[in-house]
Amino acid sequence: MLTSKQRAFLKGLAMTEEAILSIGKSSLTPEMVQAVSEALEARELIKINVLKNCADDPRALGEMLAERSRSQLVQVIGRKIVLYRPSENKPEIVLPK
Repeated sequence: MLTSKQRAFLKGLAMTEEAILSIGKSSLTPEMVQAVSEALEARELIKINVLKNCADDPRALGEMLAERSRSQLVQVIGRKIVLYRPSENKPEIVLPK
């Protein structure tokens, strides 16, 4: 679990990031979960855009994605989801204690 200090640190890093994935009409597919997992391994911190044609609630999607990709839900702002998972091979983001 992330502490509030770690969550604030990750939110600051995420502010400058662009969304690299989009969830659309088909919502959460196994392929989307796989793409999220691969992106997390490569980048550790990712931002996902929930398109307007997706009927699902962005917060619920974020929680499901975090659970299925074994990551932490950092925040949901509007239709943007931010997830974090340290890389197994080469962790680069150093969280504050």
